[in-house]
Amino acid sequence: MKNRFKNLAWPGRFGRRGCPTGSAKAGQIGLLRRAQKAPFWSVLEHLQTLQPTFGGNRRPKFAFRFKRLIHVVDSTTIQLMARSLDWAKHRRRKAAAKCHVRLDLQTFLPRCAIVATAGEHDNRRARELCANVQAGEIVIFDKAYLDFAHLADLSQRGIFWVTRAKDNLQCRVVRKFQDGAEGNILRDDLIVLTNPAVQAVYPVELRRVTALVEVDGQWREMVFLTNNLEWSAQTIADLYRCRWSIEVFFKELKQTLQLADFLGHNANAVKWQVWTALLAYVLLRFCAHLGQWGHSFTRLFALVRSALWQKLELRSLLQCYGTADGGELLGHFRIAPTVGVRQRVLGRGVAPRSADNDPECRRKASQTSLSPRLWVSWA
Repeated sequence: MKNRFKNLAWPGRFGRRGCPTGSAKAGQIGLLRRAQKAPFWSVLEHLQTLQPTFGGNRRPKFAFRFKRLIHVVDSTTIQLMARSLDWAKHRRRKAAAKCHVRLDLQTFLPRCAIVATAGEHDNRRARELCANVQAGEIVIFDKAYLDFAHLADLSQRGIFWVTRAKDNLQCRVVRKFQDGAEGNILRDDLIVLTNPAVQAVYPVELRRVTALVEVDGQWREMVFLTNNLEWSAQTIADLYRCRWSIEVFFKELKQTLQLADFLGHNANAVKWQVWTALLAYVLLRFCAHLGQWGHSFTRLFALVRSALWQKLELRSLLQCYGTADGGELLGHFRIAPTVGVRQRVLGRGVAPRSADNDPECRRKASQTSLSPRLWVSWA
């Protein structure tokens, strides 16, 4: 870790008590921001170098027909204490931060993340979030990120995008792709924008699809916008439904990893804790990839947390839980198992013990913080 931060030296002159003076403050702020992000992206790149298939088994069912990358852009609001009102004022008496994320839908791993205050509008971060998106890839936005100048830039770069239209959208229909409703697709039109200010930044035609989408058991009418004229209208509606899978990522980040209680209240303390939670998420996902974890992320977090201070091998622990296939673990992730504990060899006429009825399983479980079911495959 020292090698990664040895070049992060404060530029400029320092005044009394080591405080930077003059233009050095801007350099200090930039270095702090890079120092917060550097460990996360370095670890993620290193893990994907070790295991190139890391994250490749989380392909959503709606995107099965797409071989190109699909990016989902959204944000989540993180409530803060009133002590953070000086830098993160959200409403009159509330403080909040906002985490903007560009999620790779194929790997379900973040490709870009920005931690900022909740007071600024989402569309101000749209360009920064999509800076590294390549030509031919797909980006799905919420309507809060709707900025036609940014959408025009994406179209010029050869990037396909899908978003929702706002209620006050001013447009004129140029061509109708279908007459009347067909299934849940109500309208499919080619439009041009009529607002002079918006038309100046986006003068070309775009596509508008009106469809009925099921949300929480109820059908709602939604209007989608895209720059792709070849996809079917149902494909565009299904693509936007893929955007809701990012809510699962936010739930795992905020509820499972308990990103609610902060140790500090200033801007740097909050940002460091958010980036630490993102790093813990990636490490847990990597453990699940190594052990071929078949259960939920919440159960994995509970299992690892319960055995965090036990001298147990992680792969063997997952295999004991009944989800891993064994195999050789990477050397620098191997932990020496507890002396005197040997793994029961299944398939040699020895049946696994029942965790509900075997008193030895309950006795061993009572000695640790593990559940009795974790000792099913152990002698």
